[in-house]
Amino acid sequence: MSRPEPTPLWDLPQPAPATGARRGPTRKDPGSRKGRREPAETDPIARVVVDVPLAHLDRTFDYQVPRELDDVAVPGCRVRVRFAGQLVDGFLLERAATTEHTGRLAFLERVTSSERVLPPRLVRLCRAVADRYGGTLADVLRLALPPRHAKVEAEPPREPTPAPAEPSLAGWRRYPWGPSYVGALRDGRVANAVWQALPGEDWPRRLAELATTVAATGRGAVLVVPDHRDAARLEAACAELAGPEAVVALSADLGPAERYRRWLAVLRGAVRIVVGTRAAMFAPVADPGLYVVWDDGDDLHADPHMPYPQVRDVLMVRAHADRASFLAAGFARTAEAQLLLESGWAQPIVASRDELRACAPRVTPTGEDFDVARDEAARAARLPAVAFEAARSGLAAGAPVLVQVPRRGYVPGLACAHCRTRARCRHCAGPLLLPGGDGAGVPRCRWCGVVDAAYRCPACGSARLRAVVVGSKRTAEELGRAFPGVAVRTSGAGEVLASVPPGPALVVATPGAEPVAEGGYGAALLLDGWALLGRQDLRAAEETLRRWMAAAALVRPGRDGGRVVVGAEAGIPVVQALVRWDPGWHAELELAERRELGFPPAVRMASLEGSPDAVATALDELDLPASGEVLGPVPIGEVDAEGRADRERALVRVARADGRALAASAHALSALRNARKETDPVRIQLDPLDLI
Repeated sequence: MSRPEPTPLWDLPQPAPATGARRGPTRKDPGSRKGRREPAETDPIARVVVDVPLAHLDRTFDYQVPRELDDVAVPGCRVRVRFAGQLVDGFLLERAATTEHTGRLAFLERVTSSERVLPPRLVRLCRAVADRYGGTLADVLRLALPPRHAKVEAEPPREPTPAPAEPSLAGWRRYPWGPSYVGALRDGRVANAVWQALPGEDWPRRLAELATTVAATGRGAVLVVPDHRDAARLEAACAELAGPEAVVALSADLGPAERYRRWLAVLRGAVRIVVGTRAAMFAPVADPGLYVVWDDGDDLHADPHMPYPQVRDVLMVRAHADRASFLAAGFARTAEAQLLLESGWAQPIVASRDELRACAPRVTPTGEDFDVARDEAARAARLPAVAFEAARSGLAAGAPVLVQVPRRGYVPGLACAHCRTRARCRHCAGPLLLPGGDGAGVPRCRWCGVVDAAYRCPACGSARLRAVVVGSKRTAEELGRAFPGVAVRTSGAGEVLASVPPGPALVVATPGAEPVAEGGYGAALLLDGWALLGRQDLRAAEETLRRWMAAAALVRPGRDGGRVVVGAEAGIPVVQALVRWDPGWHAELELAERRELGFPPAVRMASLEGSPDAVATALDELDLPASGEVLGPVPIGEVDAEGRADRERALVRVARADGRALAASAHALSALRNARKETDPVRIQLDPLDLI
């Protein structure tokens, strides 16, 4: 006879919420299977947080510490406990002499590891992050702690590295407030700043200088960047200044053993400088003195797992709790960083206009009416005359030329050539594309992959198709014909280049995948600006400027012939900010508009997504603060003929002063729905990136 399947944890009866006395899991006979167990003589009560992602169980539970585990059951260690009839993992937060629970307490089943992986400072941080985003402590602990690797724990501990020598900080003298900020780090004073890096700046070197300065005082530094290419550059710069043993790189793509080995080195105080992607934002560095986030507007800094924390906000929470310094850095500036400046919490580190003019490339907007009639090659490559001339001049100077294309692929979007109706699959209604290669002329569905060689427009019956937007592969093909004999390299998706050698070449890259060129690019062509600016997104303008400036910053200064040609109208504020290289001005406009419209970061927001009935019920049960306001709900995705959809979304906004109350209400709503065992889920997210 086959054994019955165990009952899922969420279908079992759960302990009632504590009302005064702390409730602990009980067992009728704790020694029935393993013999009579005796509690420890000193501090026999263990307060444990169980690894159960249910909001109504987001608290500690009391267990007894058996005498045989007294020496290894230390605060911060991993344990196994029996909870609701099942063995689950947990963390022992503290030992106590007494408990408020009046019944019999269950014993700890075992101590998985006596390593103190959860020090009190990390517990407080995870609790603060959970409270800020309306999540549970267990959810944040999953993000903060890497999986255990027993063999790595048994390895001899890494020897602490000596404090490095203080590096030269001449590069920071280009910024009027740079030396003052460095002086505050050297003296151990708290200093929060927003750094706007100059175009062409060796930003990994500048950040490494700050981290090494802090490490020279005996304190630690955590530096978080968007992707692994940035992390590799920053790690190399830190290793050059502080020594390879003084820095570790943490990222989620490391193997489990190596990731845990490096994380333990940080936890045990052997390493003072931590570099990494968003997985490093919880790095338990000892005696922290500096937290840095580079390019805080990149969406890679937002964790896609509950409770969806953002790197900038987590590092700000850490800096405030640890009385450490904070730096938000980048070529552009977000509205959130501008709010920090206007509130007085941070100070700007910006170069003078004279210094900026000496470093910035010359930027030329072209608008939508391209003058391509004077050159057949320019017409073949869909380039305006000014862009074609800039590319030819850059190549003639012996430098590579960067071409930024908003979309990857060959032709990722198609429409009817007669009536402009978007071409969609007849099987799943997905968008049609041209994949390139051997099947370049045969439309295919982007979602289900079905080929539609006999497509006809359902609106007008035409069989002719046109490209809505041209991808990077098609652009590279056209540029290869326009510039015969010049090497064409592509960077994007699964073939991202970290760098390109000097010499004439055309580098076609999607935003965020631009490789670094030794000596800088001779020119940069920012094509199809309308594809970025026309997105239905609250952050479309801010994101467009961030991507453009990241690419333009790789170009040589204008005095050395560096040119940037952007395919957008000159009168658009985003283009004006790029031409003048003034992201601070654009951030002021963005923040002012968001205040007027009532959108983050001027307010705190929560989104509720689910079925129409579930969202309506959740809104009725959500305890809104006095400043609360509900927007919507509105349909998500496809709607039927009557305007109904399977999923809806509602936005709840409150004043920033009521942000903590909104998070508490969201947590209480999740707890109520979990306790009722609701089968129709509602996704609750605070301060979501995508609002439209």
